[in-house]
Amino acid sequence: MKKYRTLIIIGAIVLVLVIWLVSGYNGMLNTQVEVDTAWGNVESQYQRRKDLIPNLEKTVKAFAKHEGKTYTEVVKARSAAVRAQQNADQAAGGAIPADEQQMDRYMLAQDQAKKALDIYVNAVREAYPELRSSQNFLDFQENLTGTENRIQVARVNYNDAVKVYNKKVRSFPNVLISGMFGFTPKSMFKADADAASAPSVFEDEE
Repeated sequence: MKKYRTLIIIGAIVLVLVIWLVSGYNGMLNTQVEVDTAWGNVESQYQRRKDLIPNLEKTVKAFAKHEGKTYTEVVKARSAAVRAQQNADQAAGGAIPADEQQMDRYMLAQDQAKKALDIYVNAVREAYPELRSSQNFLDFQENLTGTENRIQVARVNYNDAVKVYNKKVRSFPNVLISGMFGFTPKSMFKADADAASAPSVFEDEE
């Protein structure tokens, strides 16, 4: 009888441990899925901004009647924007940055891509004053402003998801098993100087 009681106690302890392991694992997995989804939304919005470059190029070509110096300068600005975007794509690599340094490199690359696109837009505005009032360019401006706002929202949502995930993997008792299953803390986006403001490239000239 005593032997059976011991086995029952051991079995109960094992059952509790199994339930705890399964519950902890599933909880961390669910929050990781939320992080992955939020990251996908961030990259989707950056891709949206990238796709605006050829759209603006089509609008410029419709106004550019000759291959003069003005158009050449616009092409240079576009090439710089494309290169900056390619660098940003390489910095991401399609995966969530593994640590703070990788996140800093990713943020820097995306910031440079944004600045290069702003320079490209300004070059177009200066080269073709008559283009500013065209519907295509007005639509582009609206899309770019909206995209930058969506990027900021996606980044905030990602940070929120990471906060929940990091708390889950660092809290006791999950912290005892999180590393065992590969659940490690993730880095968040840091606030930047432009985070609270829309792009300034669309301000009306006096």
